[in-house]
Amino acid sequence: MCQHFCFVESGILQHSIEVLDEEKTTYLALRNSVTSSLSSFLFGKPSRKSIKAIADSKLWIVDLKTFKDLIENNKAFHQFYYNVIEKQICLIDDYRIDLLTLTPEERYKKLLATEPKLLQEVPLHYLSSFLGISSRHMSRIRKNIL
Repeated sequence: MCQHFCFVESGILQHSIEVLDEEKTTYLALRNSVTSSLSSFLFGKPSRKSIKAIADSKLWIVDLKTFKDLIENNKAFHQFYYNVIEKQICLIDDYRIDLLTLTPEERYKKLLATEPKLLQEVPLHYLSSFLGISSRHMSRIRKNIL
C-alpha cells in the first residue's frame, strides 16, 4: 500500500513492476516532480508497482489525510495538483503512442531531444527499460547515434 504522496526536491525515484522475474521501469520521477502509486494511495488498494530511490533523494511527503485536507482547503495546492495530473495524463498518452509508433532508435532520439539530463542522471539500464529497449540493443543504438 502506498502511504504517501511526495514531491521530489532532489534525486530520482524509479517506478517498476516485475514481469517474468525481470524488473521493468515504468516511470522515473526526477527533481521537482511529484510522485506516488496514485491509485494505491487514493483508494487504499495494493500497489502493482514498487517505487525506490535510485539516487540520493530529498523528498517532501504527505499522508492521505493531509493530502485530502490540502486538496479541499488550499486553493493553490488544489490548482497545483490539477495541473500536475493534467500534464501527467498528456505525458502518459504521448509515451504510450510513442511505444506503439516509434522505433527504439526514434524513442531514444526523442529522449535525447526532450530530456537530455536523463542521460546524465539515470543509469542506462533504467532508461533502456523505461524506453522498452533491451540494454544490449540500447548500447548499439547509443554507439550508432553518438
